[in-house]
Amino acid sequence: MSEIKLVRIYDHEQPEGYRILVDRMWPRGMSKIKADLGEWDKQIGPTNELRKWFNHEDEKFPKFEEKYIKELDDNDFTPEFIKTVREKLQQGDVLFLYGAKNREHNQAVVLKEYVEEKL
Repeated sequence: MSEIKLVRIYDHEQPEGYRILVDRMWPRGMSKIKADLGEWDKQIGPTNELRKWFNHEDEKFPKFEEKYIKELDDNDFTPEFIKTVREKLQQGDVLFLYGAKNREHNQAVVLKEYVEEKL
């Protein structure tokens, strides 16, 4: 069965699957060719205000998660994004690509849980 996988875009080992960059900002130093994206859905990422507030500080993650879920609930693009993920999962794995160094506390972790709950 196909699944959503979280992949740091800078990792040398990249699994096969439909590649969606879920960061609002383009990853520093990454070329578009090397990124090899299926799509870049920057509007699904946290707002700049929330992203800057969080600043990848682990102790803020629970509050960040709460605020980001609210943003996802209020985001007009979210249903379209979920529909795309559902369609792509029928063809194989979907990779949520992100640039953050912290693999446990980032928006892709929250987004994956959110989307899986909605599927």
